[in-house]
Amino acid sequence: MNNNLSHAGRATALACVLLAGASLSFPSPSPGNDKDDDKDLHKHYALIFGTAYGPDERPMFGVNVVVHAQGGRHKWELISDHRGEFAVRVPPGPGDYVIEGKAEIIPTENGKPQKHKQQLRAEAKVHIDQEERQDVSLHLSKQELQKIAGGVR
Repeated sequence: MNNNLSHAGRATALACVLLAGASLSFPSPSPGNDKDDDKDLHKHYALIFGTAYGPDERPMFGVNVVVHAQGGRHKWELISDHRGEFAVRVPPGPGDYVIEGKAEIIPTENGKPQKHKQQLRAEAKVHIDQEERQDVSLHLSKQELQKIAGGVR
């Protein structure tokens, strides 16, 4: 029993030494740098969260989503998940963003797949004022081919 007490005493002493060393290894905040510490501790951002829907108005998996800032160089490329959802963090506003969704499907007729693929597209715009969340719905529909002089566009 005496041996157990000495073992417990040594464990307690070791824990005290480790805690004292740990408190000395972390810098304490200095009086005047609270704003700088706050910037380092918290990353500021806005969130664009969306759901992509197919022509049948069901959430669509695998949609290529591109988010880009209007008039800017920032661009993010995503793919919607199994619930049709996607999310991207963007710098806090103010700012305008364009969200484009594209997908290819193989249409069916009477339960049989057709030989041609069909392009689906959607576009939405959002405005971010500050650190906030904006929800977006992309309703993908057939991309109409426009005939122009000299070919198809």
